[in-house]
Amino acid sequence: MKIILRLFSYLKKYTRRAVAAYLCLLFSTLLGLAFPWLIKEVIDRALAREQGNFLLAAALALVAISVAKGAFSFGQAYLNESLSQRIAFDLRSALYDRMQRLSFSFHDQARTGDLMSRSTSDVDSVRLFFNMGVMNAVNTSLTFLSVSTVLLTINWRLALVSLALMPLLGLRAIGVSRRLRSLYMAVQRQFARMSAVLQENIAGVRTVRAFTREEYEIDKFGRESHKLMTDQMSAARQWALNFPFMSFMVSVSTALILWYGGREVIDGRLTVGGLVAFNGYLVMLAWPVRTLGWVMNLAARASSSGERIFEVLDAQSEVREAPEAFPLPRVKGSLRFEGVSFGYDPEHPILVDITFEAEPGQLVALVGRTGSGKSSLVSLIPRFYDLTAGRITIDGTDVRQATLSSLRRQIGIVLQETLLFSATARENLTYGVEGAGQEAVEAAARAAHAHGFIMQLPDGYETLVGERGIMLSGGQRQRIAIARTLLMDPPVLILDDSTSSVDMETEYLIQEALHRLMKDRTTLIIAQRLTTVRRADLILVIEGGRIVERGTHEELIARGRAYREIYDLHLREQEEPASLAGEA
Repeated sequence: MKIILRLFSYLKKYTRRAVAAYLCLLFSTLLGLAFPWLIKEVIDRALAREQGNFLLAAALALVAISVAKGAFSFGQAYLNESLSQRIAFDLRSALYDRMQRLSFSFHDQARTGDLMSRSTSDVDSVRLFFNMGVMNAVNTSLTFLSVSTVLLTINWRLALVSLALMPLLGLRAIGVSRRLRSLYMAVQRQFARMSAVLQENIAGVRTVRAFTREEYEIDKFGRESHKLMTDQMSAARQWALNFPFMSFMVSVSTALILWYGGREVIDGRLTVGGLVAFNGYLVMLAWPVRTLGWVMNLAARASSSGERIFEVLDAQSEVREAPEAFPLPRVKGSLRFEGVSFGYDPEHPILVDITFEAEPGQLVALVGRTGSGKSSLVSLIPRFYDLTAGRITIDGTDVRQATLSSLRRQIGIVLQETLLFSATARENLTYGVEGAGQEAVEAAARAAHAHGFIMQLPDGYETLVGERGIMLSGGQRQRIAIARTLLMDPPVLILDDSTSSVDMETEYLIQEALHRLMKDRTTLIIAQRLTTVRRADLILVIEGGRIVERGTHEELIARGRAYREIYDLHLREQEEPASLAGEA
């Protein structure tokens, strides 16, 4: 019930709309009570006493009541749909907003398909609950109370007999709801797993084809889909068993009315019209009672879905702004690491006691084997993760004292995995700078040597680059990503292996452009290219999360230690291509 009550809190901002919807339902229900009563009066007055004039009046009254009831029913249906859609909109927006603000550590563990399932299928289950479940529950309650009152007015003895089975229906509904909740939780989780498999397969379709793993992927998806079908059928079986029981209870109530009500008519305590009306009211009650199981089904689904939604909404980001955080003004870019340590698991640190300084205009190259901690180190500067010991300062200000938005606006990043959005080349270039002029856009593109190939695209800067930039080569995507970052004009640059997908000549041209743009900027580069490390003012050699050597290329080569080993294994073979690129 905590989950359901929390979902109801989303109705608060739509109180007027909700009140209007339920008033329409109330009037529609009350008007519906008039039909059996008019039939009773027709039988007892017009037919039994031969009052022909009453027949016309009753017929006209039925038409008028039907029109009014139809108007209120329309208002109830429209307003109810409006309510459920707005609640779904609020939940989707809250989920999206929360996922945008959660730290990288959350997204490292979450599966894309699971998050998509929570934002679509789970939200839709809640929408259906408010659209159909809540309204039917209120309708059932209103109908039961109003019909019970009328039945007691007509004949209290017969009313008690016909309503005696209602407590059994309520207990049955509660029991079914409890069983369905656990079943639908399993359904929603399995749907998320199936969605994750589907998303990964679509995203990696080229890899699947390249390794001829189509049959394997089809079988894998088939297994997950079959498990989902099995879970859904288990829930459907539990739900379907409830309908015959409800129908049987209604039939038993009808039988009791015929048996006991007939005796009341024979004994003169009830009119024939009263018995007909009594049965009519019971028919009115039958449908809401039968749908009680359906309401419980929707409530169970909403409860399990709501729990999954609130798991995300309640997730705490490991990276939080301090209460006293302040906007960081434009900085010069003096960067300092002071005894910094970090680990996703505090017991297994990835970085240990990292200390170095980088001044504006300096280029610092991070060199080390895969898994040494280079990417983790640069991720601490914009606070994608929070360090576990030490501190990082920019112009003497601890990065944890600044607001996240103001800090990240100071830092331009080109990540190792280049992502372009399904938009135009221009929209991708201006992603970090709204309202950038064409002149500035082209200047950044020229600096990254992207302008030439962009102008060769069918529509130039207005060409759609496809999902994740699939219409472009890896090198072209990377150059657009570099131009996108340069357009921000940040005082601190972080290039995470940003030229790994371009040829030697293009890399040389990019490095030349970057060299001009690095003036008065602090630049950290993770690279495996000799051209990069040769230009560096400071090379940090990282092994096992520690800085084991530091210096220039010539200094480190002369020492003949860790850097010399990396040079001999990975960089020496680039000597000739690098010189050729320079000559070009």
